Amino acid sequence: MRGVTPINPQKKIEADSNPVKESDYYEGERLTHLLDLIQRGIETSKLSNVNSLPEKIWLKKQIAIGINEVTRVLERTNSNTTDQQQNPRPPLVQLQVVIVVADCKPRTLTKHIPNLAASRNVPVLYIRDNKRASLRLGELVKLKTALAIGVKARGNDLNLLLQQILTRDS
Repeated sequence: MRGVTPINPQKKIEADSNPVKESDYYEGERLTHLLDLIQRGIETSKLSNVNSLPEKIWLKKQIAIGINEVTRVLERTNSNTTDQQQNPRPPLVQLQVVIVVADCKPRTLTKHIPNLAASRNVPVLYIRDNKRASLRLGELVKLKTALAIGVKARGNDLNLLLQQILTRDS
C-alpha cells in the first residue's frame, strides 16, 4: 500500500498534552467512596427539591449527562480568553465539575473533554474500574451507561458536597 504511513504508538498525541498522573484517577475503594458520596448528595438534593419535578427531569436540570451534552455545556461556557469581551452575556449553565470515564474505548470519544474543561476552569475527575466505570457512572444517573457527566453549579447540597471533595483532593 503506497502513501500509507504506519501508525507510531510511541508518538505523543498533541491533544493529550496535559498528562494525568496515576494519583488523579479514582478507582477501587476511592471510586466506591466517591460514587457513594455523590449518590448521597443527589438523594439529599432531591429531597430538598421544593418543585417536586419528576426524577429524570430533575436530574437533567442538575447534571449534564453524556459526552455530547457535557461538550455542549462546556462550549457555551465563557473561556478564559477573549470570549468575555466578545460575549459579555453570562453563560446559561456553569459546570462545577466534570466526571469522565478514563478507560473507555476508543479513547478519542472523551479525549477532548479535559482540554475543553481546563480552558473553562472546570475541574475534571477521572474514574477507572476495569472496564466497568461507565456502568457505575450510568447507575448514578439512572441510565445503563455514561461516559461523562457534568454537575451543574446550582448551589444545592450536591454542589456543596462536590466542593468539599474538590478542596480535599487538591
